[in-house]
Amino acid sequence: MSRLTQEVALSGAAVEWQPSGAAVRDYIALLKPRVMTLVVFAGVAGLVAAPGELHPLLAAVAVLCIAVGAGAAGAINMWYDRDIDAVMTRTRMRPIPAGLIEPAEALAFGVVLALFSVMLLGVAVNWFAAGLLAAAIVFYVFVYTAWLKRRTPQNIVIGGAAGAFPPLIGWAAVTGEVGLDALLLFLLIFLWTPPHFWALALYRQSDYAKAGVPMLPVVAGKAATRRQILAYALLLFPVALGPALIGTAGLAYGAVAAAAGGLFILLAWRVLKEHDDRSARSLFGYSILYLFVLFAMVIVDRGGALIGPVVW
Repeated sequence: MSRLTQEVALSGAAVEWQPSGAAVRDYIALLKPRVMTLVVFAGVAGLVAAPGELHPLLAAVAVLCIAVGAGAAGAINMWYDRDIDAVMTRTRMRPIPAGLIEPAEALAFGVVLALFSVMLLGVAVNWFAAGLLAAAIVFYVFVYTAWLKRRTPQNIVIGGAAGAFPPLIGWAAVTGEVGLDALLLFLLIFLWTPPHFWALALYRQSDYAKAGVPMLPVVAGKAATRRQILAYALLLFPVALGPALIGTAGLAYGAVAAAAGGLFILLAWRVLKEHDDRSARSLFGYSILYLFVLFAMVIVDRGGALIGPVVW
């Protein structure tokens, strides 16, 4: 049977959909695998840091559900944002604007995965953790993607809460509740998100402007954005030290968090003073490493004492 093709107008550009020819890698791309990796890492950190024990099989199920739920939210986001993705250089080769997957197919894929991840987490682990996963998906899709993203420069500030849920979900998978320790990990991601994305927006300003997305540099200008980045870097520093101060992690984590946070502030200061894309790119790249390192230290620092009891 010949391949199905359909021509549609999307943001002034013709997109040729060839859903029957979509490869596995195209569906994987819908899940935003790079974002998923960071989400999973944060979820594992919450799971390991939580007091108590969880059978290794159930822990694996919890991590799988966090990953699949995050991917499902990413797929639905790509379905909703297919018009602006088609005109932005950074996103125009995503599966839908590239014509590899039909929008309705992507939406169905995301919805099925979202339902599967929530139901599996509830049945296999506990319904409180499943409720948090459902809340994260709903918040990302409806609050951030459909409501905030195209309406306000605070989109990433408020919407960043969606990406901060994974440590809460991991913690709740073990304990069935959320404590101060987990909320601190949530706050760490929440305060990290704006400077991370604003650094990207500084050197992608024309892309966002062309798509009509009111990111802070587009609406308030680059100078105001640079000041906000530094302000959030300063706020982030004591919050990142919090897990060591309240005992969620130990001194090794605290030392690494202090050094990593100091470098974050230094790079944010460079963004403020140097006014070029190079400094913004450096901060954006480092911010990803920063969060990975901090959660890795939570896992190593806290996990060493817990992995034995969980496994045995």
